[in-house]
Amino acid sequence: EGLSENGTIIINNDNDLLHNWNQTQNTKYAIITYGLNEQSNIIGKEIQFHENGSTCKAIVEEKEYNVEIPVGGEHFVSNSLCALAVAKAMNIEIEKAIKGIANFELTKNRMQIQKAKIGATIINDCYNANYDSMKAALNYLGKLTNPRKIAVLGDMKELGEYSKKLHEQVGEEVYQNKIDLLICVGEEAKAIAKKAQELGMKVAFENTKIKGY
Repeated sequence: EGLSENGTIIINNDNDLLHNWNQTQNTKYAIITYGLNEQSNIIGKEIQFHENGSTCKAIVEEKEYNVEIPVGGEHFVSNSLCALAVAKAMNIEIEKAIKGIANFELTKNRMQIQKAKIGATIINDCYNANYDSMKAALNYLGKLTNPRKIAVLGDMKELGEYSKKLHEQVGEEVYQNKIDLLICVGEEAKAIAKKAQELGMKVAFENTKIKGY
């Protein structure tokens, strides 16, 4: 609403509200759209996830580019497409933007991939947890082909009256992503454990041990 009429708006076309606004209400702005599921100016497809990140093909003005993203999760694919949209808006060469994405370094403790001595892959995503970051990390874990997947989850803070509901929704995400074992630590995380248990998952809480684990 505060943008001048000759301004440019970059829209995530996978977001229902923004997509509908662009389709029904936009009459005066230049729009650049990006997304995975809608016909956009910049489209991501053929996404492949692996332990150290992901790759995708980005279509920009009918030209196809290979994009390497050194961070896991579909949300970072979306972020990368957004970066390409910014490059297009700022007249930066797409190849240069893709090189920048490939060299991107994430904030520590956000989707940080580490290898344990026993060979396990550890996804450290404990930086300022919220529902969206929890969901994204669980979706990433769920898409990996590793034979056994364990989620160790703690409290999400400062959620106020929505805390219980959002923790329960995290429990649903754990179940839907077919995690083999859920370990919860913290008072608020009890709602995660309870919801996952209701759905039939194996859950360990704090120091409780489950037979066979």
